[in-house]
Amino acid sequence: PPPLLRSPSTTEEGRRVPSAKKMESKFKPKDLTEYNYHLKNAGTERRVTNFSGDVKDSVCYTILLHQIGPGRCDNKALEMKDTKKRAAKVLDNAKKLDVESFITPNDICKGNPKLNLAFTAAIFNQCPGLEPMQEEELEKIGLLEDDVGDSREERAFRMWMNSLGLEDFYINNLYEDCADGVNLLKVIDAVEPGIVYWRKVYKKPANKFKKVANQNYAVLLGKQLKFSLVGISGSDFVDKNKKLLLAFVWQLMRHHTLKYLAKVQQKHFGGKAVTDEMMVKWANGKVSASGRKSRMRSLKDKSLGSGVFFLDLLYAIQPKVIDEQYVTEGKSDDDKLLNAKYAISIARKLGAVVFCIPEDLVEVQYKMVMTFVASIMSCSS
Repeated sequence: PPPLLRSPSTTEEGRRVPSAKKMESKFKPKDLTEYNYHLKNAGTERRVTNFSGDVKDSVCYTILLHQIGPGRCDNKALEMKDTKKRAAKVLDNAKKLDVESFITPNDICKGNPKLNLAFTAAIFNQCPGLEPMQEEELEKIGLLEDDVGDSREERAFRMWMNSLGLEDFYINNLYEDCADGVNLLKVIDAVEPGIVYWRKVYKKPANKFKKVANQNYAVLLGKQLKFSLVGISGSDFVDKNKKLLLAFVWQLMRHHTLKYLAKVQQKHFGGKAVTDEMMVKWANGKVSASGRKSRMRSLKDKSLGSGVFFLDLLYAIQPKVIDEQYVTEGKSDDDKLLNAKYAISIARKLGAVVFCIPEDLVEVQYKMVMTFVASIMSCSS
C-alpha cells in the first residue's frame, strides 16, 4: 500500500493549510497516487486529479472512506441525490475513523481546494497500518505542519477571518496573506459592507508600490472607523510588521464583535442592551427546554471550561448536529480541549462567526465566552 499523508493542523485552531499556489503547482495527477490507489481497488473508474471539481460531489470521498474503513464507513451516500447531504454523510463517516472535523459540507460542495486537500491528508493520516511519509517527502508537497511559534493572538485572528465565509478567501498566514492589502480590504468590507471602493484597489498588485497603495487605503478606512492608528502606515503591513498588523486586526475584530452583538440584541431582545444576566437566562432556558441538565451560573462560571454546557446549548439549537460519541465529560485538560474544539466546529457549521479559539473556552476567558454565546444565539431562531 502507498504511504499516507500527515494531517496538517486543523483550521478550528486557526492553523494554516497549504496555499492554493502550492497545491496547483505541486499536486499533479501523479502525486495523487494514494487517493487513486484506493479508488482503483474499490473497482470504480473515478479518479481524482485535483482537490476541487473532482471531489466536490463527494462520490470519491464516499468510495475512499468505505474502502479504507469498510467496517465503519458505509457507502450509502452514493444513493443520495442532494450533494450537501452526501457531503454531510462523508463527514459523519470520517468521524468514525477519528478524523478531526475542520471542513463543512459547504466547503466540500464548493470545491474549496485548500480545505479539501487538508481533509484528504487528515483521512489518510488516521488510516492504521501504513507508514506515514517522511518529513522530506512532506516538504516536497507542501504539507509540513504549521510553525509552533504562531502566537495565540494570530491564531484567533486567522480563525475569525476564515469564519467570515468570504468567497475565494483563506488566511494561511496572517502576515504573508495580508501583505498586499487585498485580503485585509476584503475583511474590512465584510465587517463594514460597502466601505471599500474597489475601483481604487489593485486586485493583483505586482509590485511594492501597488501593495503599499492598497495598505494605505486600508489604514485610511481604519481611521474612518475610528481605529487608533497613530504612527501606522501601509508600508508597515507590506513589511510584515507583526505588532502593528496585530494592533490593526484586533481593532477590526473588536469593531465586528460590537456590531455582531448589536445584531443579536436586535434579533432576540428588541434592540435592548443585552446584559450578562439576559444571556445566561436565555442560554439556560434553551438547554433546559431541550432536556439537558447542565447549567451556567454566569459567563465567568469556571464549570464552562469543561465544554459540556456549550455542546448542550448547541444541541438545544440543532440536536442533529451533535454526535454524542465525540462529547467527553470534560474532566481532564485534554477532554476539555476536545469539547471546546468540537463546540467551535459545530458553531461554525451552524453559520456562526467565531471570535475565539478553543483555549479561550477552556480557560473561561470572559469576553470570549460572551462572544461565543452570542454567536450561538445568532444561529438560533
